[in-house]
Amino acid sequence: MTTFHRAAFIGSGLIGTGLAVNCVLHGLEVTVQTRSNVERCQSRIETALTFMKEKRVIDEEGYTAAKNMITYTTSVEEAVKDAYFITEAVPEKLEIKQEMIAQIEDYASAEAIIASSTSGLSITEIFAKAKHPERCIGGHPYLPSYLIPLVEVTKGQKTSEETAQEAMEFYRLIGKEPVLLNKEVTGFIANRLQSAIHREIVHLVMNGVCSVEDVDKALTYSVGIRWGIMGQALSLHLNAAPDGISNFTTKFHWVPGTPNKRVADLASWTIFPEGWDKVFGEGMEEELSHRPESWGRDIPSIEKWRDDMLFEILKLHEKF
Repeated sequence: MTTFHRAAFIGSGLIGTGLAVNCVLHGLEVTVQTRSNVERCQSRIETALTFMKEKRVIDEEGYTAAKNMITYTTSVEEAVKDAYFITEAVPEKLEIKQEMIAQIEDYASAEAIIASSTSGLSITEIFAKAKHPERCIGGHPYLPSYLIPLVEVTKGQKTSEETAQEAMEFYRLIGKEPVLLNKEVTGFIANRLQSAIHREIVHLVMNGVCSVEDVDKALTYSVGIRWGIMGQALSLHLNAAPDGISNFTTKFHWVPGTPNKRVADLASWTIFPEGWDKVFGEGMEEELSHRPESWGRDIPSIEKWRDDMLFEILKLHEKF
């Protein structure tokens, strides 16, 4: 078993600071590098730790101990020099990421694993100029990263299998649920699923089928609730009881090799219709006006409500 003595996060946005919180909550010391605003970086982390204290994940002593396990710096060299697992979480631009990888490799141990938190760029391209591409990998979390367990681990063309397994081990160590992609694909797994739904809700609203509020309700109070408990494949397995998903086609009288009515009329376009976001903006104003005040009606208050709800779901999954 690999000994992860210290992790480093290069970039102090929501991803880097969120994963840093996961680390200290599981007893791993971290260094967080920020370009300039150490106070804002520190504030983000302390806000997340305060949330955990309010939810009784940690007590006052644990809160203080967690804060003391974090080092802040503006120096890439200082951040990575003693770290075994390093996460690059700088802006989503290939040139910026490649430049940062070069800086990291100038100072990091040749044995260190370097992960990129990219949400859509090619892992192979990000590490194309790396000195040790076999030790480089993708590790894409989901926001809010200190709560959502998923991390999508993606190998580049030169990533070793040993590195992939060590990365999976690291993420499990800090309480995450890593999934391993066997090959690179644009958007990884979760964003592809989200994009398919994104396209379909735009299709439904723009074609006058339903309002923005009702498409959100339809998703939230049906499959959305189920998806908070289990994945779609497992849901289909239960739907096809008693025999399960292997008998799905027979149970629902689907004929292999012929068009399926459920998917025949789904949106298939790849160019979003002009002005869809404006239509959704107007619809969102209507949706927000109907929300109870206790649920929030602006982004900061809704984020707080969301995090409270996520925490309760995660308790059911025994993550807290």
